[in-house]
Amino acid sequence: MERGFLDAIALFALPFLAYAIWLALRRRYPFLLSNWTEGPLAMLVAAGLALAILGTLVTGFVGNRHRGAYVPAHIENGVLVPGRLQ
Repeated sequence: MERGFLDAIALFALPFLAYAIWLALRRRYPFLLSNWTEGPLAMLVAAGLALAILGTLVTGFVGNRHRGAYVPAHIENGVLVPGRLQ
């Protein structure tokens, strides 16, 4: 669960990181507020949301799925057997 959330956050932050690198390459200080005006900020948020949603959908469709029944943890012959997918 945490990994999926962190993946979405990383995909959302990717356009902001790319814009900061682009500003640095153009020899502009990327931490100035004037470089992050409403126009670029709105486009970066839209691009970040699109990447996060697309990444989540792709992971959901292509991700590894375990098919089968879940066997909960139980005790066999006095030994705890962890839960698993069968």
